[in-house]
Amino acid sequence: MIRIDAHHHLWNLSARPQAWLDAPELEPLRRDFGQVDLRVVTESAGVDATVLVQVLADVGETEEFLALAGQSDLIAGVVGWVDLTAPDVAEQVDRLRRGPGGDRLVGVRHLVEAEPDPDWLVRPDVLAGLRAVRDAGLVYDLLTRPHQLTATLEAVRAVPDLLFVVDHLAKPDIACRVLQPWATRLSALAAEPNVLAKVSGLVTEAQWSRWTALDLRPYVDVALEAFGPDRLMVGSDWPVCLLAADYDHVLATAVELLDECSAAERDQVLGGTATRVYRLGNR
Repeated sequence: MIRIDAHHHLWNLSARPQAWLDAPELEPLRRDFGQVDLRVVTESAGVDATVLVQVLADVGETEEFLALAGQSDLIAGVVGWVDLTAPDVAEQVDRLRRGPGGDRLVGVRHLVEAEPDPDWLVRPDVLAGLRAVRDAGLVYDLLTRPHQLTATLEAVRAVPDLLFVVDHLAKPDIACRVLQPWATRLSALAAEPNVLAKVSGLVTEAQWSRWTALDLRPYVDVALEAFGPDRLMVGSDWPVCLLAADYDHVLATAVELLDECSAAERDQVLGGTATRVYRLGNR
């Protein structure tokens, strides 16, 4: 079995300040997290390869991530950022691919959760950008919250031949044990054949100091029922997960929550889906 961490981040605060870390409760994350740190935690957890995901809406960060991945035997793919609202999305992607490590570009993401317009994903310029991502043969990672899932479904239907991956199961409110309307909306999204999802980022949607696997199980069960194991993948969301749990604990909990899956189904969620969707087998 190949173990893939399908979602993690890195940052160097001296090179790229992270304004979002200024919140007092995020103080534990206010330090550099680099590839050496990543290798320590992945080796401990038995992870074979990873997918590095953008943090900032900055193409320069994506260029740095690609160059890093190009020199790494651990980071197999990068989900980067381009400006989807610009008319030159295809050219932006082409420039990234021609740069160092450009062959590691596997997808694109935007911080949709931070957009004040709940219909941002279905703006004409954004839909044109998504079609350019499709034409480039890349995947689009969806970072949304439950209230944005209606527009998300509309965007997915508007570009049916683009693969979408829902990050963090669209961030349900686990801390307050809210299932609806999140579950119904996520299930509607899962009915579209071009949508997959990541079992990631859940521990930080729960109560950081008090969560247990039982708190997460109802949400993972909804995802398993809606998507099936062959359309789910596990990501650590490290180092953000450190607010609530260490790397080993996050991945061990994911395995625990797959206890009713067969061995073959677990293999899909823990590595097979990510390898297939992000085309990591050639890297």
